[in-house]
Amino acid sequence: MVKALKTEWLKIKRYNAFLVISIFFVIGVVASNYIVYSFNKNVIGKVDSNGMLPDLAPYNFVNTWQTTSYTTGWLLMLPALLLIILITNEFTYKTNRQNIIDGWSRETFIDVKLLLAVLIAAASTVLVIITALSFGFASGTSFSMNHFSHVGFFFLKALSYNLIAAFISVLIKRTGFAIGVFFIYMGAENILSQILDALSVNFRESDKIDLGALGDYLPMGASDGLLTLPDNFIKSMASKVLPANYFYVVLGFTVFYILLFTFLSRRKIIKSDL
Repeated sequence: MVKALKTEWLKIKRYNAFLVISIFFVIGVVASNYIVYSFNKNVIGKVDSNGMLPDLAPYNFVNTWQTTSYTTGWLLMLPALLLIILITNEFTYKTNRQNIIDGWSRETFIDVKLLLAVLIAAASTVLVIITALSFGFASGTSFSMNHFSHVGFFFLKALSYNLIAAFISVLIKRTGFAIGVFFIYMGAENILSQILDALSVNFRESDKIDLGALGDYLPMGASDGLLTLPDNFIKSMASKVLPANYFYVVLGFTVFYILLFTFLSRRKIIKSDL
């Protein structure tokens, strides 16, 4: 597997799409978090000059891990897009067949792609850690590992998005079509999630049944539901009308979908014609 990974690295290290998307992702992570940091410091900080809203300081070290993970989570379509391009290129340029001819098994071929999904998620997580540390120190507050668990939840979200992208890639095999399907699915699930969340509120108000936010039980919605902004008075007010957050149920769905898309991707490659 190590040899296969080295071969994979040789394919992508000078690939322009890999370099461009990676650079855009890094810039996007820093820029998006800076916008939140700057807005809080220069707008909210001036309005709240008496320090009446200390729980809204998103990049104090007690909050930076959670805020950075949540903010960066909105950009995870970029690593997923990169993975789609890298996998579908194998089918476009027939390099998947060449790998098999060179002695790779079908299992090795797909396992390398899935491991690449894990490594991209891990690299994204390292970037979150570096960014969170930078803004945490910039806040001038004392170092803290409070809510560091959200970095782990970010990794699960990144991995979940990557594995959905990997499954669509091996299913569709054509780059443009696969990218289109990925973004259409993401939009469609978002709409369905909003509908289900509205039903959840209705169930709670009308039938006194709290099933949690049903939108959080969808493939992308589950990992989205793991990441939230730090607690503040706005969230406290909203919690009085919104469904309960069944965190461990959402976490269970996230792990289930990660295993499901891993299984489906492997099965597709192993059972289908190359």
